[in-house]
Amino acid sequence: MSDPLATHDYAPGGLAAALEFLKRTRSEMRALHRVRVWKDRLQVFDINKDIFEVRGIGYPDADVIPLLQYVNTAFNPETISAPVDVDYKEFGAGRRYTWAADRVM
Repeated sequence: MSDPLATHDYAPGGLAAALEFLKRTRSEMRALHRVRVWKDRLQVFDINKDIFEVRGIGYPDADVIPLLQYVNTAFNPETISAPVDVDYKEFGAGRRYTWAADRVM
């Protein structure tokens, strides 16, 4: 695996700074493809396998949910903090919503 193109060190209570980092780096990458969430970091991959990373936050932390939602990760917020036997949790990113999904019929 290659080194991340950009990194951000998350500090407790620094959710706004982490979201700003994702906003800035997301515009520099291609379409998002995959997200890996470790116990201590969050990695986002684009279709060219370029990586950007937020260190200091992982799936046990509650603040990871808004970060995952920002990059349109397909995950269940209720079970994201559940421990697993592997090193990381991997999810698809860049989820799209169908046309008129928000309409009430």
